[in-house]
Amino acid sequence: MRRIIPGDFIVTDLGGIVESRHARVTLARSAAKPAQALAIVETGAMDQFCLDDADLALMCTSHSSQERHISRARGMLSKAHACKEDLRCGGHPPLSDAVNRAWIKSDYSPSAVCSNCSEKHAGMIAAARALGTDVRDYKLSTHPIQMHVKRVVDDVCGLEESGSQWGLDGCNLPAPAFPLHHLARVYGRFAAAADTVQTSVETAPLRTHTLNRIFHAMARYPELVAGDGRFCTVLMNAFRGSLIGKLGADGCYGIGIRASDQTRRLGAEGAIGVAVKIEDGNIAILYAAIAEILRQLQIEEPEMRETLAEFHCPPIKNTVGVVTERVSHVFNVHAVGVGES
Repeated sequence: MRRIIPGDFIVTDLGGIVESRHARVTLARSAAKPAQALAIVETGAMDQFCLDDADLALMCTSHSSQERHISRARGMLSKAHACKEDLRCGGHPPLSDAVNRAWIKSDYSPSAVCSNCSEKHAGMIAAARALGTDVRDYKLSTHPIQMHVKRVVDDVCGLEESGSQWGLDGCNLPAPAFPLHHLARVYGRFAAAADTVQTSVETAPLRTHTLNRIFHAMARYPELVAGDGRFCTVLMNAFRGSLIGKLGADGCYGIGIRASDQTRRLGAEGAIGVAVKIEDGNIAILYAAIAEILRQLQIEEPEMRETLAEFHCPPIKNTVGVVTERVSHVFNVHAVGVGES
């Protein structure tokens, strides 16, 4: 049995697009969280409320509602002089099958702090307080913190002010949409900042230091960025600090890869960013496509490829466990000029 699932992907360096199907407008969903975290850090909330790099990593996550995630989200609220009742997200079944089974067994009803976006909301509350604004309506698109987030996201995407489009995400916060190559550019900037600070720590601009801090927070605490057995965590553990990756709902993903011999072989100017969108939102196919893109780009080492093997070509089984089909990859990464599609 064979079916073709359409998708788009972009690989870009700071000099332009290396590979591109086309510049489709994409709702980034939670793949935008690192950029939103940048806006939170730039309010001064991290220092004002003594938030640490593990808290910062959690701000970038769609967590699995494991105890370490929920307890840290509660801690972030406490540091920001807030409580779970201040959250404007809602509880939902966890992304972790193991946690979900435990909740069902114990008849547990999740509150807002169990939301896989509770940490972003906690960060937004801290940022709203740092701006000296009322936190009760921090979720509204007209609130000062959301206006600040929009400006920062447009800027780091390389868009003109108000160049992005915004909708309401599943967690009840505004979420940006923009051409897919801008998502790749954002992640490329995170990785490039890590390279720049390593070589020019004293002369790097403040924002570069902040981008570097977010990159290293995610890379250092991959278990907070997703959870046990999930792709984001497995990916970053496998690459040991050379890249970051973040899932967005409905089949969107962003990756930032630091400069290396492998990226230079591609002809890239420094770090590169990758953005992927699967048309029907299939997350298993998304992970398979990412593993294949990294393989074709020859970014991974053999042991990394082995770690990602379970995601690369997963079997598809029917209700009695018979393999009815297997994911295969029919695309090829190729170089194109800037602006081509």
